[in-house]
Amino acid sequence: MTALDGVTLVDSDDAELVVLLDGNRQPCGTARKSAVHHASTPLHLAFSCWVVDGSGRTLLTRRAEVKRTWPGAWTNSFCGHPAPGESMAAAVHRRAHDELGAVVSEPLAVLPDFSYYAVMDDGTVENEVCPVYVATLLSEPAPNPGEVGDLQWVPFEGLESSLAETPSTYSPWMREQHAALLAAGWTPT
Repeated sequence: MTALDGVTLVDSDDAELVVLLDGNRQPCGTARKSAVHHASTPLHLAFSCWVVDGSGRTLLTRRAEVKRTWPGAWTNSFCGHPAPGESMAAAVHRRAHDELGAVVSEPLAVLPDFSYYAVMDDGTVENEVCPVYVATLLSEPAPNPGEVGDLQWVPFEGLESSLAETPSTYSPWMREQHAALLAAGWTPT
């Protein structure tokens, strides 16, 4: 449990299960989220969501400093892991509420086969099959301070130069996803 400004947050990582995947990207078991991210992180299922608006902007969030992986890094709107048996759409809606305190539209898969492998300076590994979705906000965000340190709307088109100028400011999955979205010809308008 963590106390921030008089609000007590329960660390759900101890109870949350992630779906482990075999070499064929098929489910092969589960593990506690709190025990998965380390120097030899097993391949597991996740997702990323980019929240966009009708003006060609995307909502970026800065990961809370208490996050296990890439604390303080700017990233796409939110990410998460579907629970065993949970649909991706349900997981996206759940994490939009948990992280952003918001309701989002039905998510649209834009990079359904995205995966990545990244290593933090301390040796912690991210090793995820991570389909990428887009959605729009249906309510104003009220970010959870245990998940989100800050947020900002930025033009999607102008993001490429910021990612190139200060890459370490952003999560590695966001950088890879942005490049893949551009390569696929996707834009939020």
